[in-house]
Amino acid sequence: MNAMTMNWATALPEIVLVCWGMAILMVGALMKRRDTFQLASMLTIGAFLVTAMVVIAGPSGLAYHDQFVVDSFSGFVKLLVLIGSAFAVIASLDYNEHENLRRFEFPVLLLFATVGMMVMASAANLMTLYVGLELQSLSIYVLAAFARDRLRSAEAGLKYFVLGSLASGLLLYGISLVYGFSGTMQFDHLAVLLSDPAKSSPGLVVGIVFVVVGLAFKVSAVPFHMWTPDVYEGAPTPVTLLLGTSPKIAAMALLVRVMATPFGHLLAQWQQLIVLIAIVSVLLGAFAAIGQRNIKRLMAYSAIGHMGYVLIGLAAGTAVGVRGVLIYLLTYVFMSAGTFACILAMRRRGEMLEQISDLSGLGRRDPALALWFTVFMFSMAGIPPFSGFWAKYFIFTAAVQSGLWALAVIGVLTSVIGAYYYIRIIKVMYFDQGEAAFDPRPASLSVLAAVSGLFTTLFFVIPAPFVGAAQTAAAVLFR
Repeated sequence: MNAMTMNWATALPEIVLVCWGMAILMVGALMKRRDTFQLASMLTIGAFLVTAMVVIAGPSGLAYHDQFVVDSFSGFVKLLVLIGSAFAVIASLDYNEHENLRRFEFPVLLLFATVGMMVMASAANLMTLYVGLELQSLSIYVLAAFARDRLRSAEAGLKYFVLGSLASGLLLYGISLVYGFSGTMQFDHLAVLLSDPAKSSPGLVVGIVFVVVGLAFKVSAVPFHMWTPDVYEGAPTPVTLLLGTSPKIAAMALLVRVMATPFGHLLAQWQQLIVLIAIVSVLLGAFAAIGQRNIKRLMAYSAIGHMGYVLIGLAAGTAVGVRGVLIYLLTYVFMSAGTFACILAMRRRGEMLEQISDLSGLGRRDPALALWFTVFMFSMAGIPPFSGFWAKYFIFTAAVQSGLWALAVIGVLTSVIGAYYYIRIIKVMYFDQGEAAFDPRPASLSVLAAVSGLFTTLFFVIPAPFVGAAQTAAAVLFR
């Protein structure tokens, strides 16, 4: 296989998705004065399904002058990204109809954001990293402000754009420092060059710090989290579902690859930084969410805390830790998507509701919705036997095996504190006085909640295939 054929074959999932996106864009533009939103959404879901099959069946290796890598790690991450993005499109089907956002550009923007996330998963060069990150970010800036006639949505998009641009600038500055002090942007070349930690200069370490800061913003880790509550609350809820799943998976996977591959030999230099970010993230996630009354803002602080737990696995700096990271991301995409499917079902007389008090008496009015809500809240709290418990188990085990006892203890304690506001939601549903019933929910939300809920509940029954896949993916980074 020559180099050009290898390039095409290796990047085939991204090429398929881009071509499909261009076709949907042309269909939407040419079918004037017609409602093409549903058609574009169905085509986008089909594109994700086809791309997932190409990811599974495609070859592995390096392409484009070793700037693009396909391996078990990137394949695992791409499948998670595609699942999260498909869930976001499904969640938008009914919401966009009700909120007068029936525009074909919505699924197209989401599709191109997904392409950027997939490029991030396969980045083997600091510039490939940046290109993928910006393709994802530019699309999501527009999606966050998609309800342009609403002040909250416009504000969310503007805040995300301004702060995201700042983070991109910091990331670029870090990349320039790394290149200036090492002479290369290739991950494998950096790994060889830095195999002797004595060769790392103070300037290079500063560059690594700026790279971590830029990526920490994308996963909304403290202290780079300030955009998260406002954007989660103001953006259309399907976009909030997207923000809580695929972009975080892609950015966290990218952070893991960057830290483990080119800078893996400098563990002593960056481990304490990751430990510090993880600690403050889980603490803020545990305490800041307690006083929230808006459920989307509560989920924003919850996401900050969950990303802190994921960073605990990265801080371990081992294949076991990365395995825990991937398992956590796998379980989180279903927990988060299912929770937002339930939130999208909170509609009364055609109006979306976002207050936790609106769930009063749900256990009597709609037992099925209350059941799925309960499953997701218990799982996010880390209560067995739900998948969230096993995700934290793998993370904390990795931390203990790496000698990070204090970090593991802080993680366990904050999990106990965080359980308060998850269980409070369950208490409101089953023990508070009931409100009027919600509007009948569409089949798309029922299916999304059921699929996510069944995975979250039954994960402990057949964890072996998922754990094995995560272990294989993690081992790639430590060969």
